Amino acid sequence: MHLGAVAGKGVIMDYSYAVTPFLAWLIAGVAKFITNSIKAKQLAFGLIGYGGLPSNHSAIVSSMAALVAFKEGIEHPAFGVAITLAFIVMLDAGGLRRQVGRHAVAINKLSVPEQGPQMLRERVGHTPAEILAGVVVGISVAALVGM
Repeated sequence: MHLGAVAGKGVIMDYSYAVTPFLAWLIAGVAKFITNSIKAKQLAFGLIGYGGLPSNHSAIVSSMAALVAFKEGIEHPAFGVAITLAFIVMLDAGGLRRQVGRHAVAINKLSVPEQGPQMLRERVGHTPAEILAGVVVGISVAALVGM
């Protein structure tokens, strides 16, 4: 799929770098909605957001790193930047954000019912399997767009 277009003075603009992470986000989000709906046995609009399988964040950053690798090669400096960003995002998704979710569970247990249901979102991080599923989605989208 060629997503480039000629734009003034013979410069070729390659829109695949903008389209790929958007498609990865969209496909991962739809897959997550379907997975959550099957688990909940109803349409899971209330579960849209952070956490779940596959990881949207991992899909987005891995799609960009993979696209750069496919188009420019792993020796290109942009690949180094993309893979570094991908690792930071995925480590954050599996570490810090999971800890935030655990803290939310503990805080929600301490909340006073008389003050109203001000519950914190408990599902904000990802398991290693959810992150890996996001990486698979991201690389697959990059392979489809970048080839």
